[in-house]
Amino acid sequence: MVTLPKMNELGFFEIRLESIGGLGANLAGKMLAEAGVVGAGLNGVSFSSYGSEKKGSAVKAYIRFCDASTNIRDTSPIERPHVVGIFHESLSKTVNVVSGIYEDSLVLINSTKTPEQLKEKLKMHGGTVAVVDAIGIALEEKNRVNMAMLGALFRLCDFLDPDMMRGIIRKSLEKKYPQAVQPAIRTFDRGYSEVTFQTFELLEGEEMPAFVRQDTPILGYATQPMGGVITNPGNSILKDLSISRAGMMPHFQDSACIHCAQCDTVCPDFCFVWEEQPDKKGRPQMFLQGIDYQYCKGCLKCVQACPTDALSSERETDGYADENRVPHRFDWAVN
Repeated sequence: MVTLPKMNELGFFEIRLESIGGLGANLAGKMLAEAGVVGAGLNGVSFSSYGSEKKGSAVKAYIRFCDASTNIRDTSPIERPHVVGIFHESLSKTVNVVSGIYEDSLVLINSTKTPEQLKEKLKMHGGTVAVVDAIGIALEEKNRVNMAMLGALFRLCDFLDPDMMRGIIRKSLEKKYPQAVQPAIRTFDRGYSEVTFQTFELLEGEEMPAFVRQDTPILGYATQPMGGVITNPGNSILKDLSISRAGMMPHFQDSACIHCAQCDTVCPDFCFVWEEQPDKKGRPQMFLQGIDYQYCKGCLKCVQACPTDALSSERETDGYADENRVPHRFDWAVN
């Protein structure tokens, strides 16, 4: 009989996956629940929440486990998770991905940073920080991020049998995509073996932040701005699409650019910055200055359209976008 490592007051062990559309968190949650129910004999449920069903939009997947003698009659979002799996590190820019964790919760992050760096970035007080380079593994194995994250989650949830997960992967893929079975299992195994983790105790006198329900309205009759002012308008100038990038991004080499604008024609998010300058004969012409990475979601359509080597697809490294960003000048927005 499998024993859950910890449970809340309702008898549930709860996992929350924070992701973006396209990384496979929804499928990962379903496969994780299946492994717990079929392989460990637990009661379990998996469900997801998301807005527009498109690549790059925020996604949350929830998994609840409990003993076979306990009924699951709760399908509300998980707000106090024992385990959090963060499929995209940059989500922390716009989402409180560690909301509601306990001081002994496990937080798994797809990243190349150290646990200490991520603890500071996520402003965690206590808990275990686990790190796996799921994007790097997926790119090397030519597979998907969710398989590497599943492997790491199984390492952290040691009451689950990794052999059962390998069987589920095989069953899910072998009929339609038999060629994908072995890469998926290799990706899972590498996630399982390459995850690193470190536990941080609360400092003396330090306490975990008070838990605030995520569905508690921020604005009400006593807290809304005077005159109904919209403090966060739905304007693309203020949006940061960088959280949509899934590991790859375009690099720009000015020396190879012929300023043909093929990249700008296919770009869906107004990423390319142009400036009017005189050409060699003194005639005015638009010259490409670079990429505003705030709006680049890594679709790489520009790389496919570029007729020269001016644009190339490269693995995103920490800090590159900020260092090489060429911001748009929105003078019209001020005037």
